Amino acid sequence: EPRLPFEITVLYQDERLVVLDKPHFMAVTPGGRHLHQTVLVRLRQQLGITTLAPMHRLDRDTAGVLAFTVQPATRHAYQVLLQQRQVHKVYEAIAPWRDDLRLPQVCRHRLQERPGAAFMQMAVVDGAPNAETHIAVIGLVASQHGSDRPQPLALYRLTPGTGRKHQLRAQLSALGLPIVGDRLYPQLQPDPPPGAAPDFSQPLQLLARELAFTDPITGARHCFISQRQLALADAG
Repeated sequence: EPRLPFEITVLYQDERLVVLDKPHFMAVTPGGRHLHQTVLVRLRQQLGITTLAPMHRLDRDTAGVLAFTVQPATRHAYQVLLQQRQVHKVYEAIAPWRDDLRLPQVCRHRLQERPGAAFMQMAVVDGAPNAETHIAVIGLVASQHGSDRPQPLALYRLTPGTGRKHQLRAQLSALGLPIVGDRLYPQLQPDPPPGAAPDFSQPLQLLARELAFTDPITGARHCFISQRQLALADAG
């Protein structure tokens, strides 16, 4: 398991919460081929707190604001906030620009895991929507080369109303806006061979920008904002 050349930045810490700015390429919890180079293991080593547990999840490829609970006795109170949709999340993504797509809009789909070997992907299927995201354009940022005609790119603001697996990645792909650097959508690409490091120069251009909620223990209003920038956003 190669060491990931990234550090974890702590944005906030008290006796009940630790909030950090997660780097790309780092899984949140151990599993599969990702055991030691995970946020949970490295954060426990960094802070010396063995009771840390994630309040919510981010995909391994996604960077940005991630919260952990500290005390087992108060952990459930924070997780209830997510179950009751009392946590406000804002993401940013770089994806192709479509001038024929009316934005902002609320995007609703029904997502379902694919069967068999493609289980890593979520498919858009018929039926009552179970995934909802408000999508807005922040601005054009760059052009994506690699074809005869460079493809314009835009920076999008994504505000999910639900929390399905791969929701933002699957929904943008379904709109014809696959996120730059996505190795799962629209086509599933193979992982690097065991023991090989991923291509760190091509991170998924998806960032958990903001996480806000009212603390269920103290009543204080928390709003945590990532200090990271998507690689192509600086080009705009």
